[in-house]
Amino acid sequence: MKKEILPIKTKRLLLRGIVASDIQDIYHGLLHPLVIKHYGVNYDSLEATKEQMTWFANPEQCWWAICSLDNQVFYGAGGLNDLSTEHRKAEIGLWLLPDYWGKGIMSEVMPLICHYGFDELGLHRIEGFVESDNQNCKRAMAKLDFELEGTMKDCEVKDGEFISVDIYAKLNK
Repeated sequence: MKKEILPIKTKRLLLRGIVASDIQDIYHGLLHPLVIKHYGVNYDSLEATKEQMTWFANPEQCWWAICSLDNQVFYGAGGLNDLSTEHRKAEIGLWLLPDYWGKGIMSEVMPLICHYGFDELGLHRIEGFVESDNQNCKRAMAKLDFELEGTMKDCEVKDGEFISVDIYAKLNK
Protein backbone atom coordinates (compact mmCIF):
# COMPACT_ATOMS: atom_id res chain seq x y z
CA MET A 1 0.00 0.00 0.00
CA LYS A 2 1.60 3.27 -1.08
CA LYS A 3 1.19 6.39 1.00
CA GLU A 4 1.59 9.56 -0.97
CA ILE A 5 -0.69 12.33 0.19
CA LEU A 6 -1.87 13.91 -3.03
CA PRO A 7 -3.88 17.14 -3.02
CA ILE A 8 -7.60 16.84 -3.72
CA LYS A 9 -9.69 19.74 -5.03
CA THR A 10 -13.42 20.31 -5.27
CA LYS A 11 -15.28 23.41 -6.48
CA ARG A 12 -14.81 25.02 -3.07
CA LEU A 13 -12.25 23.02 -1.07
CA LEU A 14 -8.60 22.07 -1.17
CA LEU A 15 -7.35 19.05 0.73
CA ARG A 16 -3.56 19.15 0.90
CA GLY A 17 -0.91 17.42 2.92
CA ILE A 18 -0.34 18.84 6.39
CA VAL A 19 2.88 20.88 6.59
CA ALA A 20 4.91 22.25 9.50
CA SER A 21 3.47 25.74 9.06
CA ASP A 22 -0.02 24.35 9.89
CA ILE A 23 0.97 23.88 13.52
CA GLN A 24 -0.76 27.09 14.70
CA ASP A 25 -4.05 26.09 13.05
CA ILE A 26 -3.78 22.52 14.35
CA TYR A 27 -3.11 23.86 17.85
CA HIS A 28 -6.06 26.27 17.62
CA GLY A 29 -8.36 23.41 16.60
CA LEU A 30 -7.13 20.84 19.10
CA LEU A 31 -7.38 23.33 21.94
CA HIS A 32 -10.96 24.43 21.15
CA PRO A 33 -13.44 22.94 23.68
CA LEU A 34 -16.12 22.30 21.04
CA VAL A 35 -13.69 20.49 18.74
CA ILE A 36 -12.19 18.28 21.43
CA LYS A 37 -15.53 17.48 23.09
CA HIS A 38 -15.81 14.37 20.89
CA TYR A 39 -12.22 14.13 19.67
CA GLY A 40 -9.66 11.93 21.40
CA VAL A 41 -6.70 14.31 21.16
CA ASN A 42 -6.10 17.79 22.59
CA TYR A 43 -3.16 20.03 23.36
CA ASP A 44 -2.71 22.93 25.74
CA SER A 45 0.40 24.46 24.16
CA LEU A 46 1.99 25.01 20.80
CA GLU A 47 4.99 23.01 21.99
CA ALA A 48 2.81 20.02 22.90
CA THR A 49 1.14 20.19 19.47
CA LYS A 50 4.46 19.17 17.89
CA GLU A 51 3.54 15.63 19.02
CA GLN A 52 0.50 15.76 16.73
CA MET A 53 2.60 17.08 13.84
CA THR A 54 4.96 14.12 14.29
CA TRP A 55 1.95 11.80 14.31
CA PHE A 56 0.69 13.28 11.00
CA ALA A 57 4.09 12.53 9.43
CA ASN A 58 3.96 8.84 10.47
CA PRO A 59 3.54 6.48 7.47
CA GLU A 60 0.57 4.81 9.20
CA GLN A 61 -1.41 8.07 8.96
CA CYS A 62 -2.72 9.79 5.83
CA TRP A 63 -4.15 13.20 6.75
CA TRP A 64 -4.96 16.40 4.88
CA ALA A 65 -5.43 20.00 5.88
CA ILE A 66 -8.92 21.04 4.78
CA CYS A 67 -8.71 24.55 3.33
CA SER A 68 -10.47 27.05 1.12
CA LEU A 69 -9.77 26.48 -2.55
CA ASP A 70 -7.26 29.37 -2.57
CA ASN A 71 -5.50 27.82 0.49
CA GLN A 72 -6.04 31.02 2.50
CA VAL A 73 -8.47 29.66 5.12
CA PHE A 74 -7.84 26.56 7.25
CA TYR A 75 -11.10 24.75 8.09
CA GLY A 76 -9.80 21.64 9.83
CA ALA A 77 -8.13 18.32 9.13
CA GLY A 78 -9.20 14.87 8.08
CA GLY A 79 -7.77 11.60 6.96
CA LEU A 80 -7.10 7.96 7.59
CA ASN A 81 -5.47 6.63 10.78
CA ASP A 82 -3.67 3.39 11.43
CA LEU A 83 -3.33 2.25 7.83
CA SER A 84 -2.96 -1.53 7.83
CA THR A 85 -1.39 -3.06 4.75
CA GLU A 86 -1.96 -6.56 6.08
CA HIS A 87 -5.68 -6.08 6.71
CA ARG A 88 -6.27 -3.43 4.01
CA LYS A 89 -8.14 -1.17 6.41
CA ALA A 90 -7.89 2.17 8.17
CA GLU A 91 -9.89 4.42 10.49
CA ILE A 92 -11.39 7.66 9.20
CA GLY A 93 -11.07 10.82 11.28
CA LEU A 94 -12.06 14.42 10.76
CA TRP A 95 -12.40 17.62 12.74
CA LEU A 96 -13.45 21.14 11.77
CA LEU A 97 -13.16 24.46 13.50
CA PRO A 98 -16.64 25.39 14.84
CA ASP A 99 -16.97 28.42 12.52
CA TYR A 100 -17.24 25.95 9.64
CA TRP A 101 -19.73 23.50 11.14
CA GLY A 102 -23.04 23.09 9.34
CA LYS A 103 -21.67 24.19 5.96
CA GLY A 104 -21.58 20.73 4.37
CA ILE A 105 -17.79 20.43 4.59
CA MET A 106 -17.80 17.09 6.42
CA SER A 107 -20.30 15.62 3.94
CA GLU A 108 -18.10 16.81 1.08
CA VAL A 109 -14.77 15.69 2.52
CA MET A 110 -15.57 12.25 3.94
CA PRO A 111 -16.42 10.69 0.54
CA LEU A 112 -13.18 12.13 -0.89
CA ILE A 113 -11.16 10.53 1.89
CA CYS A 114 -12.97 7.20 1.41
CA HIS A 115 -12.46 7.33 -2.35
CA TYR A 116 -8.74 7.98 -1.82
CA GLY A 117 -8.48 5.11 0.66
CA PHE A 118 -10.27 2.64 -1.59
CA ASP A 119 -8.90 3.70 -4.98
CA GLU A 120 -5.43 5.04 -4.23
CA LEU A 121 -4.44 3.02 -1.17
CA GLY A 122 -6.25 -0.21 -2.04
CA LEU A 123 -8.19 -0.40 1.22
CA HIS A 124 -11.04 -2.86 1.60
CA ARG A 125 -12.49 -1.41 4.82
CA ILE A 126 -12.70 2.04 6.39
CA GLU A 127 -13.82 2.18 10.01
CA GLY A 128 -15.22 5.01 12.09
CA PHE A 129 -15.23 5.02 15.88
CA VAL A 130 -17.76 7.54 17.19
CA GLU A 131 -18.52 8.43 20.80
CA SER A 132 -22.09 7.22 21.32
CA ASP A 133 -23.36 10.65 22.36
CA ASN A 134 -21.95 12.40 19.26
CA GLN A 135 -25.24 12.63 17.39
CA ASN A 136 -23.95 14.91 14.60
CA CYS A 137 -21.15 12.54 13.64
CA LYS A 138 -23.44 9.52 13.84
CA ARG A 139 -25.88 11.20 11.43
CA ALA A 140 -23.01 12.02 9.05
CA MET A 141 -21.74 8.43 9.13
CA ALA A 142 -25.20 7.05 8.32
CA LYS A 143 -25.74 9.62 5.55
CA LEU A 144 -22.46 8.57 3.94
CA ASP A 145 -23.39 4.87 3.90
CA PHE A 146 -21.25 3.79 6.82
CA GLU A 147 -22.95 0.85 8.48
CA LEU A 148 -23.35 0.73 12.25
CA GLU A 149 -21.78 -2.54 13.36
CA GLY A 150 -22.23 -2.24 17.10
CA THR A 151 -21.43 -0.40 20.30
CA MET A 152 -18.50 -0.95 22.63
CA LYS A 153 -20.11 -0.11 25.98
CA ASP A 154 -18.10 1.73 28.63
CA CYS A 155 -14.90 0.98 26.69
CA GLU A 156 -12.99 4.21 27.36
CA VAL A 157 -12.58 6.70 30.17
CA LYS A 158 -12.96 10.38 29.30
CA ASP A 159 -12.92 13.12 31.93
CA GLY A 160 -13.12 10.45 34.62
CA GLU A 161 -16.28 8.85 33.21
CA PHE A 162 -16.79 5.73 31.13
CA ILE A 163 -17.99 6.37 27.58
CA SER A 164 -19.33 4.06 24.90
CA VAL A 165 -18.14 4.06 21.29
CA ASP A 166 -20.16 3.11 18.22
CA ILE A 167 -18.34 1.25 15.44
CA TYR A 168 -19.15 2.14 11.84
CA ALA A 169 -17.64 0.67 8.68
CA LYS A 170 -17.76 1.10 4.93
CA LEU A 171 -16.51 -1.62 2.62
CA ASN A 172 -15.04 -1.23 -0.85
CA LYS A 173 -17.50 -3.14 -2.98
